[in-house]
Order: sequence, then C-alpha cells, then structure tokens
Amino acid sequence: MNAQLLDLAKTAVKTAKRAGATDCSVVISSERGVEIGYRNRQPETIKEASTLSLLVRLYVNGRYSAQATSDLRPRALERFIGDAVAMTKLLAEDPFRSLPDPSTYAGRAQVDLGLVDPDYPTLTAAQRHAAARAAEEACLARGGARVISVTASVRDYRSAQVMLASNGFEGFEESTTFVASAQMTAQDEGDRRPMGSSFAAAVRRAALPTPEAVGREAADRTLALLGGRKIKTETLPIIVENRSVGRLLANLLQPMTGRLVQQKQSFLTDKLGQKVASERLTLIDDPLLPGGLGSRLFDADGIAAKRRTMIEGGVLKEFFVDWYYSRKLGRPPTTGSPSNLVVPPGTRSVAEIMRDLRRGILITDFIGGNANSTTGDASVGIVGQLFSDGSIVHPVAEMNIAGNTLDFWSRLAEVANDPWPYGNVRSPSLVFTDVVVSGL
Repeated sequence: MNAQLLDLAKTAVKTAKRAGATDCSVVISSERGVEIGYRNRQPETIKEASTLSLLVRLYVNGRYSAQATSDLRPRALERFIGDAVAMTKLLAEDPFRSLPDPSTYAGRAQVDLGLVDPDYPTLTAAQRHAAARAAEEACLARGGARVISVTASVRDYRSAQVMLASNGFEGFEESTTFVASAQMTAQDEGDRRPMGSSFAAAVRRAALPTPEAVGREAADRTLALLGGRKIKTETLPIIVENRSVGRLLANLLQPMTGRLVQQKQSFLTDKLGQKVASERLTLIDDPLLPGGLGSRLFDADGIAAKRRTMIEGGVLKEFFVDWYYSRKLGRPPTTGSPSNLVVPPGTRSVAEIMRDLRRGILITDFIGGNANSTTGDASVGIVGQLFSDGSIVHPVAEMNIAGNTLDFWSRLAEVANDPWPYGNVRSPSLVFTDVVVSGL
C-alpha cells in the first residue's frame, strides 16, 4: 500500500474524530493522465494532468455529509475537516446513514487482478505522438477522397486510491488504462456527412489493437455508412453489434439500482426472482476478472467484491444495492455499481446468424434516445446495415426502435460468439426477433 497516502488518510480520520465525528471514511485519489490528439497531420491536443484529492464521508450523531478537497496541506486539511464536521452537525438526521457493518469487509479476494501495466513508466512522449499519428494516417489512407476530416487520439492514465474507515476498513487500489480512438467524417451524396469511429481501451497497452488497425477500422466503419437511407417501417430481426450492447443494457441496469428500487422508480421493483428477459440472457457482474477495466477487490463502500449472476436464464437474481439502500430496503447489500458485465457467448458467428435470418438489420451504433426507468418505455435512433441472405444490401439511417424494455429483452433469440474485449461490457453481438423498426 502506498505509505504516504495511507498516512495522510489516517491523519484525516483522526482529525475528523477529534472534531466530533462519530465515524468517518476517507478516500484519497491520485491520478496522472496524458492525452495526445492529431488532426490535419498536426497535434491538436496535448494534455498532461495530475490530480490529488481527498473525499471525507462524515457521520455525526445520525447526520451525514460527504465533502472533497484538493488542498492537502496539513493546516488547510485540518481546517477543512473541522468546518465539514461543524456543517454536518446542522443537517437533518438520517437513521439509515452509517458505515457498513465490518462483516461486509470480510472475504476480500487475495489475488492480483493485473490492473497495472509494468511498462507504463517506460512510455515516452515520442511513442504517444507516433501512435496518434499512425492512427490518423491509416484512417486518411483508407478513407481516400471521401475524407472530410479525421481526428485520432491516444490517452493513458495511472491512478491510485487508498480508502480508510474508522471502523477498521483499509484498502488500496492501483490501475493503468490505455485508450486509442479515431473518428472520420466522410462526404456522401448531397450534404450528408456520415461519421464513424473506432475505440478501444485496455489495462495494458499491449492488449490494444495497433494504432493503424484503429485508424483503418474508423475509416471502414465510416465508409460503410455511405448511401445510408430509410426503409419502410417493418418488423424485422435485428443484430446489435457487440460494442453497442452496453447502450441496450443500460436500460436494464439503471432500474436494477437500489436507489430506484427503494424509491419505486424502477419497473423492476417487484420483479426479483421473476423472468425479465428471454432465457437466452445471462448477465454476470464479475469484479474479479483479471485485467478487466472494471475489476476491483472492494466497492465504494468497502464491501468485498464477488462475482454475482444478476440475471440467469432471463430471471432477475440480484439488484445493485449499496450499504445505505440495503438498510432502507431491509435486505443484504450486494454492491452499489456494476464492475465488469459479462454475457456468456454463444457458438455461432454473426455471419452465420445473418445467413439464417434471411432479412434483417445489423445495428452498429445508436443515436440519442431516452428511457423511462419507471415504466420501461424506451426509444433510440439506429445506424447500421440492411442485410438479406447473409449479404449487406445497403446502409440504413434516420430510423429508430421504440417500445418497452421488458418486451424488447423477451425477444432476445440468440447470443453470438464474439464478446467485445475492449471495455467493461464483455458482451457478444445479440440477436432479437420481431422488432418494429420505424422508418418511412
């Protein structure tokens, strides 16, 4: 554990207790981030930033507040915590606010999740610039005369966090993150200017695709949108590409949070143990996935992380319930937020599935949209490709799908074999049948 951060956290806890706090927890976060972006073969963005901040959660005679500061000089910190405790004493009581029971800290996995790239210190400015340039050049070359503009960037972060609570919790986390992206706008018929992109993130730099691959994919995805048009409103099977599944899952995940469940603002409030999706859907929250972007040994409350099956065979098994809402709901806590979301893959490729579906739409992106967590009603714009007998017919644009989330997920018919590796949503492409796609 970083000794300097730990000593500072211990000092903050002691200061809060001396100032009159009944209990408290302290989180100290340190991060360094670098971003290099290129446009028109010139650097457009060059950023480097380091941050160090302290968050203190105070429990004072049944009252609670959480406050943060970036001024960690000893006298300034002492004054900040003293003022924070004094302010907390003026708030209304909340009988459900407390530090978690120490029993929830027990059972923390004793494993190395592999969240730090050991080569991070050797990464140079020249290498960052070379990667951003390579992605831009590859995109420009593949896009050819159709290119209006291209931007490409690389970002990397190294972060550390120590968490300490007055009832015995002590934890430290450290991670690195690398991101590569490219975006291209192309000239289409008339004044249409479709835009496509490619994006990948990983804990280790070597796990990313090459910058050239990122650039070429951004161009290919943009060029595939040329000539996009509406078709008549039709009931069709759709395939949602793996990298876009997270947008769909969000309509299920938000209503699974303890806050919305407790406040009766979730259409899933009374659905625990019931079928909420097709039997094809199993959704796992796996914080212990080695090298996962969402991996962790404990959550924001300090609750020991464990693998949980949230939906199994379409049946809702768990909610995301933090300590506070577990007390309000009168049920054991699970965890307050998702980590790595895993949908187990099927056996067939998207190409094989397209051949069997005959006619449908492969959705490669979503645009805008809204979702009501209370009713489950949702609507979103789509971008993709109309296909027939396994072959692409033409791109589709300016179309949308709308309906109820429960009804939509009941139409999940198949899970492909291509889990997306570059995010915290490890889902394959998903196939839905009998979906009304609105167009002309």
